[in-house]
Amino acid sequence: MTDRIAFQGEPGANSHIACRDVYPALEPLACATFQDAFAAVSEGQAKLAMIPVENSLAGRVADVHHLIPESGLFIIGEHFTPIRHQLLGVKGARLDEVREVRSHPQALGQCRNVLRKLGLRPVSAVDTAGAAREIAELGDPKIAALASTLAGEIYGLKVLMPDMADAAHNTTRFLVFSRQAQTPEAGACMTSFVFRVRNVPAALYKALGGFATNGVNMTKLESYLEGGSFSAAMFYAEIEGRPEDPSVDRAMEELKFFSASLDILGAYPAASFRGED
Repeated sequence: MTDRIAFQGEPGANSHIACRDVYPALEPLACATFQDAFAAVSEGQAKLAMIPVENSLAGRVADVHHLIPESGLFIIGEHFTPIRHQLLGVKGARLDEVREVRSHPQALGQCRNVLRKLGLRPVSAVDTAGAAREIAELGDPKIAALASTLAGEIYGLKVLMPDMADAAHNTTRFLVFSRQAQTPEAGACMTSFVFRVRNVPAALYKALGGFATNGVNMTKLESYLEGGSFSAAMFYAEIEGRPEDPSVDRAMEELKFFSASLDILGAYPAASFRGED
């Protein structure tokens, strides 16, 4: 297995920056899609994958929660990255002549109010760095991109407006995936899992009751549909603690009783960012 870490996007993407910040010894491997990034790890082309899952302004990253259980990989870490979008243009461009801005839908959503005030038309692109490369190739001063400072440097663009966002707290949470599960050392820990409840009345209420009675803090619970059915809902959840903790173990036993399926996706150290509120 090569010492590489896979990410979705092109060089200069925010995921690329997260890879460099957290794993500077690993070579970043750019992948066209999230599925390709997961596959790079599954097939041994990369040791780890850095995947964005949610943003403090734009919410959940689309499709990721469907892909995580299917990947067969384990979550071994989390990382929070402050996002600083730069409005980038070609050499010689001026802000007052820009009419269109290209970027990933998440980035556009994080800056929607600013873009509206500037009267700029948002256009979706595959990723932020890819949008920067596109406008560099087009050379049109009326078209800009929302991307990182690194992307601007890579593709020879100028900053027309720095640090754009609808709020200063703009932050993206990433999860780190590996082929092997890890047992976190001492300290605060998170556990992620997916489950589907049995088709009985109040099944979800009963399934989650064990976490309340055992004092286990659930920090996330999201539902999504699978298999083309509007009735077969899956739930993605995150809790504080390790599966082997007595309180967590008891809560999981109760969850299993009321669930048709349960898969633990990984236990991993809680990022220090969680304690900075």
